[in-house]
Amino acid sequence: MERAGGEARANGCSVAAHGALRNGYVRGLPVVAGTQIHHIAHNGGLYKRPFNEAFEETPMLVAVLTYVGYGVLTLFGYLRDFLRQWKIEKCHHATEREEQKDFVPLYQDFENFYTRNLYMRIRDSWNRPICSVPGAKVDMMERVSHDYNWTFMYTGRVIKDVINMGSYNYLGFAQNTGICQEAAAKVLSRYGAGVCSTRQEMGNLDKHEDLEKLVARFLGVESAMAYGMGFATNSMNIPALVGKGCLILSDELNHASLVLGARLSGATIRIFKHNNMQSLEKLLKDAIVHGQPRTRRPWKKILILVEGIYSMEGSIVRLPEVIALKKKYKSYLYLDEAHSIGALGPTGRGVVEYFGLNPEDVDIMMGTFTKSFGAAGGYIGGKKELIDYLRTYSHSAVYATSLSPPVVEQIITSMKCIMGEDGTISGKECVQQLAENTRYFRRQLKKMGFIIYGNEDSPVVPLMLYMPAKIGAFGREMLKRNIGVVVVGFPATPIIESRARFCVSAAHTKEMLDTALKEINEVGDLLQLKYSRHRLVPLLDRPFDETTYEETED
Repeated sequence: MERAGGEARANGCSVAAHGALRNGYVRGLPVVAGTQIHHIAHNGGLYKRPFNEAFEETPMLVAVLTYVGYGVLTLFGYLRDFLRQWKIEKCHHATEREEQKDFVPLYQDFENFYTRNLYMRIRDSWNRPICSVPGAKVDMMERVSHDYNWTFMYTGRVIKDVINMGSYNYLGFAQNTGICQEAAAKVLSRYGAGVCSTRQEMGNLDKHEDLEKLVARFLGVESAMAYGMGFATNSMNIPALVGKGCLILSDELNHASLVLGARLSGATIRIFKHNNMQSLEKLLKDAIVHGQPRTRRPWKKILILVEGIYSMEGSIVRLPEVIALKKKYKSYLYLDEAHSIGALGPTGRGVVEYFGLNPEDVDIMMGTFTKSFGAAGGYIGGKKELIDYLRTYSHSAVYATSLSPPVVEQIITSMKCIMGEDGTISGKECVQQLAENTRYFRRQLKKMGFIIYGNEDSPVVPLMLYMPAKIGAFGREMLKRNIGVVVVGFPATPIIESRARFCVSAAHTKEMLDTALKEINEVGDLLQLKYSRHRLVPLLDRPFDETTYEETED
């Protein structure tokens, strides 16, 4: 176990003795000894490294004002719907034609209430078209709306060199120059752009075989299989693994692809509180003791679904504890490393390497190529028997078109770069640079007084906005200052936890980050977003709410 006063590390990489990281980055604040030891002691020595993850509580006044804001918007929404019904205000949303008024309605007005009256006010903050490579900087097409965001018109002007703080380009491989682009261009000239068939028919190329062998070596597993879409990797493979008579235990903040896959499987689903091991263990105990409802027969399988990095919270799964529980109760573990593969660990091999664990302890290792590798698609790794089974029974394998050859080559080249098999250390430098950028960016935002969620090593950095009016205002003000950000609100987050989500990249220079931080600080003062009172509630020590658990299970 690494002591609190011992050698500090950035994402598993040692820090220089004088306290500074490469490229002029200053090392983070020292770990508070008492707090860190308290965390380690609670977990029986499962962690081999400091695990600093905390969520600051929402100030009461901010929470009240946020609810009031949504209440006012809802009241005005009902008023505007009344005016639209009586033709006083022009109706822009989809409605039934007069000749169809006696039909079963295709559009439910109330279901679209939020879209019409709340989302539409700030719709200009999303779907902004870019016209360049999604690298550290992007070019963005300017658009305007003359009908309050119902429609947009392009001005013909391009906003140049917008600092990109929103793309998942963690290691900087999203580029149109360099070894990845050159390799993909060669493959494109030889194989073409599309395969026009599935893997089981005429779409199994030698490149696909090479990719899967490389992925298996990269992950440290027996075998792996690649898929053309990251979302479908989850949603189409979970139903092949579990079904009726099986139990899925899913984190409450799992991605929509995991949720959809669980629902499509037909298995019983129970939810445990986010990263809360007491909640997970209670569900496991109940599953073992009580078995299936009514019959009380044992469950055929118990599958735990978790993510490596949670894309809205910036938190990292407590994998050592999850694995300990999985072994104790003889269940299976499905790990989604969409955001953590390439972004965590000394050599970019994800959350398993980050905690120094054995890949064999994870039954199903899933990840995507869409983020750290700058490509598309996803993979599943594990035992050879598992992968052979999925090749036959997975809907993604049987019915989906194979990965495009240039995309496959982009993945192979970037993965070999990370592994150092290209003869350089550039991949390793990118992994370490991402770790340094992440810690620096998070530390500076906290110093400014913003409430920042998540783990100190997570490149996903949520900055809390809370109030609905500040969602659109923050996105617009940042774009005025040539910073592209992603803002997120209800229903993607809890209603009082709207946020801006930054994604840090190894391609960001210190000058870019300093420019972004300067503008964020200015907008934070303008919109009064500096809510932090430095009252941190460590996630591990959050009390387990018995009432919430019972309501969730029902």
